[in-house]
Amino acid sequence: MTITKKVVFIAKDDSIEELKALLGTMVQASRVEDGCLLYNIYQMKDKPTTFVVVEAWANDEALEGHKHSAHYLHYKSQYEPFTADKYSDDLVSLG
Repeated sequence: MTITKKVVFIAKDDSIEELKALLGTMVQASRVEDGCLLYNIYQMKDKPTTFVVVEAWANDEALEGHKHSAHYLHYKSQYEPFTADKYSDDLVSLG
């Protein structure tokens, strides 16, 4: 079952570039992981503090593998000082 996630980050006003750089390190590394179907990060044009991560994984095992990767663990240990808020939605494919 395909799993798609949307994660929204709101950067602190003085940390936009730092959060952008940190999130950017996730793109290429995640895209080459087994089971990664999609991994894109968008910065809102009219709200430059807002970043939206959209990712899709082939199954639960692929997503769990991602959560144990070195690049994910690095991001996880670094993002909080740059972030004012974070929330996510998990979407599961019906077909």
